[in-house]
Amino acid sequence: MNGTGTDLIIVSAVCVYNDHGQLLTVRKRGTEKFMHPGGKPESGETAAEAASRELLEEVGIDVAPNRLEPLGVWLAVAANEAATTIEATVFTAPGTWEAHPSAEIAEIRWLDLDAPLPTDLAPLLTDHVLPALTPRRL
Repeated sequence: MNGTGTDLIIVSAVCVYNDHGQLLTVRKRGTEKFMHPGGKPESGETAAEAASRELLEEVGIDVAPNRLEPLGVWLAVAANEAATTIEATVFTAPGTWEAHPSAEIAEIRWLDLDAPLPTDLAPLLTDHVLPALTPRRL
């Protein structure tokens, strides 16, 4: 517990773009919300190592941890777990990529950041990451 009556989960996530400038979002099996690829670090992993490993496992993108660019660290309501807060360390992957769902990923969707946002995005994405990305895109 983190003192607010909710559980706290530590995660790493990665912002990945395709050659059209769209942001990759994923939906895990048995869930409804779309989010970044990423997940919980394994014992002894740094945030960047966890982000790199999860990116490869979930969507087949291989980026070395030292190539990931830090974007920020935020607390957000967990998208798919009740009474849970996540502490997310978010990175961006340099370059443009193609992604293929694997592991626990049921679906991928490339998000057009210039179009109206869908209503099924995770709070971390809508409340923290998209506002942080906006100045970088100007």
